[in-house]
Amino acid sequence: MSELVFFCGTMDCGKSTLALQIEHNRSARGLVGMIFTRNDRAGEGKLSSRLGLVTDAVEVEDGADLYAHLVDHLSQGRRADYVIADEAQFLDPGQIDQLARVVDDLDLDVYAFGITTDFRSKLFPGSQRLVELADRVEVLQVEALCWCGARATHNARTVGGVMVVEGAQVVVGDVTGSKDEIGYEVLCRRHHRRRMTAATARAAALAPDVLPVSSG
Repeated sequence: MSELVFFCGTMDCGKSTLALQIEHNRSARGLVGMIFTRNDRAGEGKLSSRLGLVTDAVEVEDGADLYAHLVDHLSQGRRADYVIADEAQFLDPGQIDQLARVVDDLDLDVYAFGITTDFRSKLFPGSQRLVELADRVEVLQVEALCWCGARATHNARTVGGVMVVEGAQVVVGDVTGSKDEIGYEVLCRRHHRRRMTAATARAAALAPDVLPVSSG
């Protein structure tokens, strides 16, 4: 039986690396995959990992019908033995329904990869729909770490190293963003609640102690 499998985790836990590994393993056995992605760090039409691996992919646009794309591809006599959908949190719920239909009607395995929650700890609509529909939800076992060394469970958006909690849900950035641009950082729940990033923690550690002022 074909399956819709959702591999999820925080940023920096190896989701795209696993997607590329699945692609490599299956292509090495002579299978042909259809790879979808959206807003990859390497640019349009790319699936990349922070380890430097990259492959071509189909960039998913707003309103794209993924099921129709597969049907058209197959009707032209071309192959697709499985489907990989990276950055699946950026897909809309209707597109997740289309991926489920690919499994049920075309009998193809679909492997979706994404983060579940945004920088405000709110579910992405695409990820929510995947949790609702997937045959299996696999939480990746490669643990990303907060700056304090604890297991990172939350994604934080930063500007100049300072955590922000307002703004559009989707703003493309990376965990390697420069000090003056939008970036992302993974944090444990405690430090996400306290809005304490690695940069603000360093600044606090370097700040001189404030001496009490006598009123006498």
